[in-house]
Formats: sequence, structure tokens, C-alpha cells
Amino acid sequence: MALDWSKCPVVESVPGRVSGAWVFRGTRLPVSIIFENLDAGMTIDEVVEQFDIGQEQIHAVLEFVTRSLDETPTHAA
Repeated sequence: MALDWSKCPVVESVPGRVSGAWVFRGTRLPVSIIFENLDAGMTIDEVVEQFDIGQEQIHAVLEFVTRSLDETPTHAA
């Protein structure tokens, strides 16, 4: 299931910026870097310090992903 990142208010995709990847709004920081570093064992606080991104932005992305994954897809019969 692909997430519709356009519905997450703290991210944006701008053609020509980071090859159109989804980044935190107003930055060049790809959203994927957060997941890669959390998966590698970093804490949210460490990610905030390392990448100069706000905890609120990280939490908004994590909440968006959680809500999106919790939604039950509807299939036409």
C-alpha cells in the first residue's frame, strides 16, 4: 500500500528539489531519512539534534503513517 503523502501537512514534494522526493516542508530533508535513522536505532531526540528538524514535525509524520496504515482499504466487489 502506497501512502498519499500529499495529505500530510508537514511534507511537500517540489519538482527539482531533492529529485521531487517528499521532504519536510521548507527544507531539503527527505522524510525517508527519519525512518532510516529510527530503523538504525537512533531516538527521535537524536534525529532532531542530528538533522535540525522539530520533534513536532517528526511526530506529525509518524502519526500520519500510523493513521494511514490503520485505515481499512475498500475494495470494489
